[in-house]
Amino acid sequence: MPDTTRPAVRSAEFLPKILTVLKEGYGLSDLRADAIAGLTVAIVALPLSMAIAIASGVGPERGLYTAIIGGFLVSALGGSRFQIGGPAGAFIVLVSACVMDIGVEGLILATFLSGFVLLAAGALRLGTYIKFIPFPVTVGFTSGIAVIIFASQIRDLFGLTLPGPEPAEILPKVEALWAARDTFTPAALAVAALAVFTIVGLKRWKPHWPGMLIAVALCSVAAAGLGLPVVTIGSKFGELPHLPPAPALPVLSGPAITAALPYAFSFALLGAIESLLSALVADGMSGARHRSNAELVGQGLANIGSALFGGFCVTGTIARTATNVRAGSHGPVSGMLHSLFLLTFMLVAAPLAAFIPLAALAGVLAVVSWNMAEKVEFANLVRSSRGDAMVVIVTFLLVVFRDLTEGIVVGFALGGLVFIRRMSDAVAVTPASEESGRYDPAEAMRSDRVVYHLHGPYFFGAAAQVGAILDRIADNPRAIVFDFSDVPLIDSSGARSFELLGHRAGRKGGRLYIVGARPEVRRALLAQGAKEPLVRFRPDLASVDEDLARPTV
Repeated sequence: MPDTTRPAVRSAEFLPKILTVLKEGYGLSDLRADAIAGLTVAIVALPLSMAIAIASGVGPERGLYTAIIGGFLVSALGGSRFQIGGPAGAFIVLVSACVMDIGVEGLILATFLSGFVLLAAGALRLGTYIKFIPFPVTVGFTSGIAVIIFASQIRDLFGLTLPGPEPAEILPKVEALWAARDTFTPAALAVAALAVFTIVGLKRWKPHWPGMLIAVALCSVAAAGLGLPVVTIGSKFGELPHLPPAPALPVLSGPAITAALPYAFSFALLGAIESLLSALVADGMSGARHRSNAELVGQGLANIGSALFGGFCVTGTIARTATNVRAGSHGPVSGMLHSLFLLTFMLVAAPLAAFIPLAALAGVLAVVSWNMAEKVEFANLVRSSRGDAMVVIVTFLLVVFRDLTEGIVVGFALGGLVFIRRMSDAVAVTPASEESGRYDPAEAMRSDRVVYHLHGPYFFGAAAQVGAILDRIADNPRAIVFDFSDVPLIDSSGARSFELLGHRAGRKGGRLYIVGARPEVRRALLAQGAKEPLVRFRPDLASVDEDLARPTV
């Protein structure tokens, strides 16, 4: 009878979590809880979405489009029970660089294409592997993004006026901002400080109040009431539209696609990492378990939908997702309702957004960047070991001074090298005569054979470390026995080293024995040519002694 369990399990990897929630039973009490959670998240997302959009070099309305359309699709089609999608601070540097390079239309096209990249990643089940990014890499790039976000807000925090576009790279940006120091506006700094103190104070004294929304509203009232000379959303962008635009495909010409593709891959890579990290945070807070590949598919569809309605790249957002869990969400409906609440706010209160000072939104993002910088984790990694310190510092510096994607890729490679080094150090080849209790003490006196015990996974890193020992063993023309009982796996490089050792031992008149090898380890050895009579497999040491006791023909 054919086994249909495995295909069923694989197909379940792509089922949106909302189907699971509805299958479990969804009642009025669940809807009430999700409505409260959705409203709570929407109040947080409203100022944040506009602030991130402005910092990214686009109009505030596009941040709302992204949160409304993309956020709805992330919750409806994703693989996490509590994920909240929308524009993320981590994308500010990439989005602003994209806008400066290929314009807003190019940004929308890059977002559209990134959706298909994410769909392909989900279909190829790459979500499982993205979760293996080393912790020092995530800390390094998150801390680097925090620095970049704060740097992007200095102009509005101090009310500076630049003669031209603000550079995207950190060093030219600081140079341009310093050159514009004479345009400093004290009123802007006062508004930003009011926003920061309000958010920090409410978080300490009234943690359940929507600090960001209250701060933005208070700053808007103060700026309008006192007639402060500060730049507002209305003075810079005009009145916000009441509804998202009708869906439309971006321009799909060959040159446009060629220019947008590099950004599309960067958006997809960062979006996949950010959303899966956010889903893991939600799992840790709630005890649920997300479907990583379904989450990538949902993120892909959400980016396509966001681009069709004039939004930009959308991903799972850690802070808003955590707020959703803490607010008592029962499932993806709260995320869908959060988007509908944002749509309602846009429909009803769009004219009021014109009074929001940009300095207030800069204060909001300054707080976000401070909270985003993993200061304690960064310091702990720097102190823990030289390997972790190297990975987190290199990743951080590359993200800040070079490129976000480059920082992730190089950090991941360095993290892999550190892991390989640590794993190779954990592998040992121990003479049996030195292992207390495993063999008879007289083992060291045997002249017809030498026994070595291998500990740990034997892979290419370990093969390089242990190669010199194996070479010395092969110089002795006796029977050489390796106990593989504590070797859980061996890769092709490790297996190949024993095939070569068998040849070397045979040329010197010796025999190579492997005892206690697991079936999967033995198959790997055989696949690389380590087979009889070159290498002799025996179940235990007694079998080797019986073999050696037979007269040589």
